[in-house]
Amino acid sequence: MTMLCVPILADEPADAKRDAILAAEKGADIVEYRVDLLMEADLSLEARIGQIKDLVAESPLPCIVTCRPEWEGGLYAGGEDERVSMFEALGTAESPPAYIDVELKAYTASANIRQKINLAVDHPKQERHVRTRLILSSHDFQGRPADLTRKILAMQAEPACAVIKVAYRARSIRDNLELFDTLGERQKPTIALGMGEFGLMSRVLAPKFGGFLTFASLRDESATAPGQPTIDELLGMYRFRSIGKDTKVYGVIGWPVTQSMSPLIHNAGFAEIGWDGVYVPMPVEGSYESFKATISALACAQSLSFDGASITIPHKTHAVRLLEELIYHQRLSPAASDPENIVESLKAANTLSKIKRDSRGGEYDFVIHNTDATAVIGLVREAIAPKRISEIKVRIYGAGGVARASAFPLAANGAVLEIHNRSFVPAHNLYSEIAEFLVTTEHQAEIYIPDQDEPRIPCDLLINCTPVGMSGGPNPDGQSIPLPDLSIPSEAIFFDTVYNPIETPMLKAAKERGYRTIDGVQMFVRQAAAQFELWTGHGAPVELFDRLVRERLGRG
Repeated sequence: MTMLCVPILADEPADAKRDAILAAEKGADIVEYRVDLLMEADLSLEARIGQIKDLVAESPLPCIVTCRPEWEGGLYAGGEDERVSMFEALGTAESPPAYIDVELKAYTASANIRQKINLAVDHPKQERHVRTRLILSSHDFQGRPADLTRKILAMQAEPACAVIKVAYRARSIRDNLELFDTLGERQKPTIALGMGEFGLMSRVLAPKFGGFLTFASLRDESATAPGQPTIDELLGMYRFRSIGKDTKVYGVIGWPVTQSMSPLIHNAGFAEIGWDGVYVPMPVEGSYESFKATISALACAQSLSFDGASITIPHKTHAVRLLEELIYHQRLSPAASDPENIVESLKAANTLSKIKRDSRGGEYDFVIHNTDATAVIGLVREAIAPKRISEIKVRIYGAGGVARASAFPLAANGAVLEIHNRSFVPAHNLYSEIAEFLVTTEHQAEIYIPDQDEPRIPCDLLINCTPVGMSGGPNPDGQSIPLPDLSIPSEAIFFDTVYNPIETPMLKAAKERGYRTIDGVQMFVRQAAAQFELWTGHGAPVELFDRLVRERLGRG
């Protein structure tokens, strides 16, 4: 079983003890006492070592003791002889730590270290029996070390080494795949972790690949390495204890994805229906080349069990380009174009799912979808019932990706559309593409771009597809659809695709005037529910999704 370790940067022994008790209460298996600062205290060496011995003896959980020097990313700036004396004293103490962590670089550079803390059981030169074990570690905060393989082999060859630890800053999520291979090829218990935003997968998925342990902080501000999740996130949102070798992996691919709420709701959904899956952030920088390389690597990593993903900005158009390219080169079957969806016309996809090729044995295709379009149609149908979409007039504000996901399916269902956008050219381009789509598909619909002086058509539905009113956006206090507007009938419905804040300035103004509204949370939840059903074949717990998103946004 992969252990969950909470690192505790011990500044004051009493605080460290309290944090260790809290870690045990929260479900940790082991704690790591980072004693860098205790070893810098203005006390005698004997007193400093005494404090650390007491901390270990009174630990509520098995523990690792680490004193990380500055030259390997730690805070200890003292002498090496004092550090070695501390490790030697701990190793022979009445209540020793379960492990001590020593850097490979220090261990191989000093005969004194090897002599004093050579912890091999029954070593012929060992005068005293030592009841702790050695973790040999290597850290690189810049990136993957060029000599990574050599370091791993050196640790494997050292008889005293009980556990191998390698950690380096991941530069892309593809680095996680090499870390997983390292775990798969291990000759000894191994910790292999990626640091930083790109390395989160390696921490969450450590149980899937048999990692010895993974680290999680007690709180955001107490992380001892970049990219550490909290223990609450790891055990709660990511369901760490339920992850095994057969767990299917899903994620949100975009840049940035740190604030995405998709992991929160999809992991909760998997728990609700008992689905053996985990959903993680998958940050991929903005170029098509990065997206293509990442998808290809994830799909080819058989042991990963990558089964699908949400795709967000800036990769929605990249998804369509990639699958068209793969189909053209006959690396995917035509089914990947998803002919029942209007992805090709939208030229954007927000979902990747895996389907079996019926005619080609056990091979699989990745299929793209646009569940934003699915969500819009579903919400509009419910809101206008008993009317049909072909009986309504819709005013769309914006001409970007969300506007496309709204306009195309509404046009396909016969709605009269009026496109409003601050710039005429994008609006005209969208108008032309929808007109071409209608001719190609033989759908019947009317579409307009109003001139400045042309009166607007009376409308049944108004949809904001711009970022106006969005928290953190270019105009968070702005009203995306001007009110009051005498051309808008009292029975019209206002629909905002912005979900943060839940009540945008536009929706607030519309509610104050008695209009019915659809908020962006409903849109977000509905598109996520459609993704969930594509991946699992089960209906999504929509009410749970909605509650979790509203709670999270309410706390924000």
